[in-house]
Amino acid sequence: MNHIIIVESPAKARTLKKFLGAKYNIKASMGHIRDLPKKELGIDVKKGFEPKYEISPDKKKIVRELKDLVHKYKDTMVWLASDEDREGESIAWHLVHALDLKKDHYKRIAFHEITKPAILTALENPRSIDINLVYAQQARRVLDRLVGYKLSPLLWTKVRGGLSAGRVQSVAVRLVVEREREIEDFKPEEYWKIDVDLKAKKGKFNAELIQVKNKKAEVKSGKEAAAIVKDLKGADYKVADLITSAAKRYPAPPFITSTLQQEASRKLGFSVKQTMVVAQQLYEGVEHGKQHTGLVTYMRTDSFNLSMEFLREVPKVIKKLYGEEYALEKPRFFTKKTKGAQEAHEAIRPTDPSKTPESLKPHLDPHQYKLYKLIWERTMACQMPEAKLDVTTVTVETDNDYTLVAKGQVIRSPGFMKVYVEGTDHPDEALANKERILPEIEKGEACKLVKINDEQKFTQPPARYTEATLVKKLESEGIGRPSTYAPTISTIIQRGYVEKKPDKKLYPLEIGIIVNDFLMKHFKDIVNYNFTADMEEKLDDIAEGKVEWKPVIEDFYQPFEKTLEEKKKTIKKTDVVKEKTDEKCEICGAPMVIKLGRNGKFLSCSKYPECKNAKPLKEDRKKEEKLQKEFKDEKCEKCGSPMVVKTGKFGDFLACSAYPKCKTTRPLAHAIDAECPKCGGKLVEKRTKRGKVFYGCSNYPKCDFATWSKPVDDPCPVCKGLQTQAKKNLIKCEKCGKETEV
Repeated sequence: MNHIIIVESPAKARTLKKFLGAKYNIKASMGHIRDLPKKELGIDVKKGFEPKYEISPDKKKIVRELKDLVHKYKDTMVWLASDEDREGESIAWHLVHALDLKKDHYKRIAFHEITKPAILTALENPRSIDINLVYAQQARRVLDRLVGYKLSPLLWTKVRGGLSAGRVQSVAVRLVVEREREIEDFKPEEYWKIDVDLKAKKGKFNAELIQVKNKKAEVKSGKEAAAIVKDLKGADYKVADLITSAAKRYPAPPFITSTLQQEASRKLGFSVKQTMVVAQQLYEGVEHGKQHTGLVTYMRTDSFNLSMEFLREVPKVIKKLYGEEYALEKPRFFTKKTKGAQEAHEAIRPTDPSKTPESLKPHLDPHQYKLYKLIWERTMACQMPEAKLDVTTVTVETDNDYTLVAKGQVIRSPGFMKVYVEGTDHPDEALANKERILPEIEKGEACKLVKINDEQKFTQPPARYTEATLVKKLESEGIGRPSTYAPTISTIIQRGYVEKKPDKKLYPLEIGIIVNDFLMKHFKDIVNYNFTADMEEKLDDIAEGKVEWKPVIEDFYQPFEKTLEEKKKTIKKTDVVKEKTDEKCEICGAPMVIKLGRNGKFLSCSKYPECKNAKPLKEDRKKEEKLQKEFKDEKCEKCGSPMVVKTGKFGDFLACSAYPKCKTTRPLAHAIDAECPKCGGKLVEKRTKRGKVFYGCSNYPKCDFATWSKPVDDPCPVCKGLQTQAKKNLIKCEKCGKETEV
């Protein structure tokens, strides 16, 4: 019999070929082969929302080749080996229809990991296509097409051309916009932190003020702080209480998609998309030594499960690497209580725990190594003993009714912390993982004042979302599923609704704010958190066979279509994108109005199209004038004409004044207060064609020094070379490589 295995990607096909040899002909479908048509809705809303699928133009050749191969021999068996999730199940189903496969001539196989035992087991245990998973994916696709295809044209006519709306993406934009407004509305309040350095008989320690005259210490002004400092200077200090208690810390569960994305962002600086790309590479297989095998299990999952076979192997590896005391007698199990968790799946783990990161390092690129190390360490740690700590709380009282507290922590047995500790989005929380050792202190002993530390502080607004914290928020609200987080965030950035700045925070752009406000006013259900989360639960119910998919779409579509038709008639574009101003048109004297264009807001004559006068807003004009002055001497390298400052999709740039005869452009290069470490020239801030900021030498192309990291003002204390912000809390010298934590 002729055996053909169809997988999604060439990398996956190469790995399977290494295991199975010549008996199986292994081909890649290159992902989905059928989809809804691009130039029409492709859904019959009058006949049960039946989708109209067509073979994607870029997949026609692949489908033709697969079809010829499949139907070449009568006794061909096709093994559909796409991933074991809704997307993979849907790919298998579409292959059956596109290739005209008969019932007895195809089988469905799936596996969590791409290793030889897993593949052989799958081949021995084929199953039928799970139609409920197919319907769940189809319902999502139909739902998202209805929202996008019906709502986007309304945005084009009422706001601006080229815009789009989406069921999940619009909620993500709303989160970013609302966080920005919280920050803008935030009013910082002054407060003072007061602590003292004290000397006991056997050493010094620090204690923080917590009570003033038997009331909670809330010091809100410099005057209050000065009065307290004066009292503390003349006070006598005595240890009133000392409590030492045993505490335990338990490891985090193994990675699921969302936690891997968050931790890779915190610890490795990876974007969500980058994390998924690298995880896919590790899953599909890497050549190492004489082997070619998948290194991690499937990376789109929301289950904490670990296979019993894997759990039997982990203690052996832990004992060998760390000693008997670091291995558990019985496995530790984790369960996910969230509705919709696919407990039949596994968490993201190494396929073979004995393959340590260091043993694989020579065979992996730097990104693959870092992510594999993160996954390996997290998985090992979750099967290691809890950490045991001694936590000491020292209460110090003064003779004039002030109470201070010192806290110490000693790690008696590190347990899992020897290998891995989960990261945090809040720097202060990182202190919880470190030892804070107090000297030996006795209850009742007197302490001598060494120093009083009083520091003015202000309450801080909520932090802007990073990709990691946005994923965390989407997951906590029940919005989206493992396969949707990365494409959702990529989409809102690519479409110019949200900007990811060098500090890795997400900022809403003007058009994102306008679209969000439009949807919030006119289509509140679409961007409602509960509505979106409820719809995800309904999709889960479809996947589990509890409900049919068409009634779910019907319940959504009828009120949505009614609202859509009403808004087409009642919304005026002028109400959305025009704002009156006091400024007069210098050509005809009519009032100027603010309009929205492709590159943001601008001033336009209210008599348009009779008068076509248009210009930037006042604040933009000031910025433009400043930039024109800064770059007034710039000449075109092709024709010698003066270069002028223009604004485009990715910000300001220089363009030749002889346009359209000469179409030369180049990014702006702002000088910064730092010298090039290579030639001593000035460093300038530049932008790539995609708008990403980097720093390069002004003597380019003679000097090719460039760095993505932002230069800092202070030179290296060792060699006086240029220092850059390598990471959030790390400064690195570009000359000698010295790293300094900040």
